[in-house]
Amino acid sequence: MYPSIEEKAANLLYFITKNHSFTDGNKRIAAFLFLYFMEKNSILYDEKGNKRIADNALVALTLMIAVSRPEEKDVMVKWQSTSLTKKINKNNKT
Repeated sequence: MYPSIEEKAANLLYFITKNHSFTDGNKRIAAFLFLYFMEKNSILYDEKGNKRIADNALVALTLMIAVSRPEEKDVMVKWQSTSLTKKINKNNKT
């Protein structure tokens, strides 16, 4: 359904944040699961041990998803997955 690992991670973050799956803490849980998913798929850190997404960037992204309109879903997910892909490709070239 999602061709790349980055798209899977971006959709995971989006759907948990927006679907309110939990009574409380949806944004925190979504951010944690996003990081956990990236770690389990070996894309959270680059080869130098640096996080591919800064903590403050993840907070901003999660909040931006939370306040976004449902019709903006594709844009939000595409932006996030593209950002991760560019960061991963940039780090792999060095």
